[in-house]
Amino acid sequence: MKKTVTKKSKDKLKVVNGLQGMSLSVVIPAYNEEGAVRSTIEDVRSALQPTGIPYEIIVIDDGSEDNTRKEAIDAGATVDFNQVNSGYGASLKRGVKQTQHEYVAILDADGTYPAHYLPDMLAMCRDQDMIVGDRGASMKNVPMIRKPAKFLLNKFASFLAERRLNDLNSGLRVFRRSELIPFLPLLPQNFSFTTTITLCMSSNGKRMMYTPIEYGKRVGKSKIRPIDFINFIILVLRISVLFNPLRVFIPMGLIFFMMGMIKLIYDLFLLNISETAVFSLLAAIMIWSLGLIADMISRLHLRP
Repeated sequence: MKKTVTKKSKDKLKVVNGLQGMSLSVVIPAYNEEGAVRSTIEDVRSALQPTGIPYEIIVIDDGSEDNTRKEAIDAGATVDFNQVNSGYGASLKRGVKQTQHEYVAILDADGTYPAHYLPDMLAMCRDQDMIVGDRGASMKNVPMIRKPAKFLLNKFASFLAERRLNDLNSGLRVFRRSELIPFLPLLPQNFSFTTTITLCMSSNGKRMMYTPIEYGKRVGKSKIRPIDFINFIILVLRISVLFNPLRVFIPMGLIFFMMGMIKLIYDLFLLNISETAVFSLLAAIMIWSLGLIADMISRLHLRP
């Protein structure tokens, strides 16, 4: 037991030494989280206070209808608010703009993300542009109805990013403010904020690393609604065009091109070229042309 305590003390000392010269802004979006926001703030303070680094805790109340704002103020956080419920992404963007430090952390106010990971993640971020908490096996408490959509989105995003993305929309991450700010106009107002920033970073060659974390059971009710499945479909279409359109348009055009060529060769034997062959080849040319235009637009938008 004594050896275990000694090892933990050494590990803590190593992390503290690795944080020298660093500072952190923690942004916490909150919507109707009166039951958890105070404990979340206290957990963040308990995690960062022993490190001795300068830090700030910013809570953005997203038009809550309960005592979320009062609980956050009483807990000693810097509190700002949206006059109406504007969305998870809108709250994060408002919070990030108010941060004073180069390194910024985000985590939810519902108690699902343990704050004790923050010092380690901040230390890792010294050599990275973003550190993402990988929930991995801890995602067992995600409702079954959401798992297929999350699986498909993760696979599709990994295909677009041309690298494996372990956890696409984890809400616990630390990043460099200077790397994030240029992408803020591209980021959405809703829950797809974390998905989009992951693709922004990975598609632009930023240094991004995952670290395993535990994922707790949330306090209160989830804010995900059934209509968000429609938003999921829109998100898939949006990210396919915005981040790496040629990865989608080239294979799609190739399917029509192969169909057209097979039909054309068949028609040549019959000495009668059909409309199907012509339309398939034209469709391939149109899809590839749209892909090139989309690629040009995405490069202009994603240029920092």
